[in-house]
Amino acid sequence: MPELPEVETVRRDLEKVLVGKKITAVEILDKKIVGGKPAVFVSAVNGKKIVGVERRGKLLAFKLSSGEYLLAHLKMTGQLICVSLSLRAKRGNLIAGGHQVGKNDLTVPNKFTRVIFAFSPPARGGARGGGSVGGTLYFNDLRRFGYLKVVSAEEKETIFKNNFGIEPLTPDFKLSAFTKIFRNRKTNLKAILMNQKLISGLGNIYVDEACFNAGLLPWRSAKSLKPPEIKKLFSCIQKVIAVAIKNRGTTFKDFRDGAGGRGAHYNFLNVYGRKGEKCRKCKNFIKKTKHAGRGTHFCPKCQR
Repeated sequence: MPELPEVETVRRDLEKVLVGKKITAVEILDKKIVGGKPAVFVSAVNGKKIVGVERRGKLLAFKLSSGEYLLAHLKMTGQLICVSLSLRAKRGNLIAGGHQVGKNDLTVPNKFTRVIFAFSPPARGGARGGGSVGGTLYFNDLRRFGYLKVVSAEEKETIFKNNFGIEPLTPDFKLSAFTKIFRNRKTNLKAILMNQKLISGLGNIYVDEACFNAGLLPWRSAKSLKPPEIKKLFSCIQKVIAVAIKNRGTTFKDFRDGAGGRGAHYNFLNVYGRKGEKCRKCKNFIKKTKHAGRGTHFCPKCQR
C-alpha cells in the first residue's frame, strides 16, 4: 500500500498539472469505486475546476471550485495515472503513482481502470480519448478497495480530524503528543505505529525502517518503552519520512513521473524487503517474521 511519502509524491506531481484545469468529462466504469451512485458523483465533479490538492495521511483531497472536495484513497492496489498529452506521446508526459500491477500497467485505459476524468480543453472522443493537452486522469484499482468520494469542506475537516492521528512533519507531531500514545498500552509497537487514528501516514515499510533506525524490535509492548527510546523513535520516524519524500518514495521505483524520473528510496531501505541480506550496520542477516498481521523485517542484533 502506498504510504505517506508515496502519496505526498503523487500529491505534488498532480498539483503541478491539475490545478486550474476543469473536469470536462467523467466516465464511471465501476460504480463501487464512487459509492454506487455514478450519476450523483458525475454531477458533483463535472464542470468543476481543481483549485488545490491536499493530503492527510494516505488520503488525497482535491479541492473543487464548488468548495467541495474530491477524496481519493488508493488503498492496497490503487493507481492514479495522468496523461497530459496523447497516449501516443512519450512517457515524459505521464505521471503515475500508486501500486504497481504489472509491466504494462501504465498503458491506459486497461482492465483495471475504474474511473476516467478528462480535463480542459475537452478531450476528443470523450473521457477515453486522452487526445488533448488538457489531460486525462485514470483511477485504476486491481482489487477495488480504493475509493473516490465527494464531500463538503466541513465533512472533509471532520474526516481529517476523526480518522487521522498526529502526522510526521506537521506541527501537531510533537514529542509530548507522541509519548502520550504509548502510555499504559500493552499493544505491540508495530500495531500502534500502523494505527492511522493514532499516527497517520505510516505503513509497513516505514514502520520497519523507523524501528530499525531506533534500535527497537517491532513487537516490543508500548508500555515497555523508556522515555529515551520513545524520544529516539520520534526522531527516527521524522527522519525516515523526510528522506523517503526526498527520494520520491519506495513504491514508485517502477513508475516514471512527469520528468521521466524514478522514485529511488528502495535503494536506501535498511531492512524492509531485505530478508537474508546483510545488515548495513552489523553485517548480521536481516530476518522476517509476522507481527500486527504484516510481514516484519528486522535485524536481530541491532534491535532490542
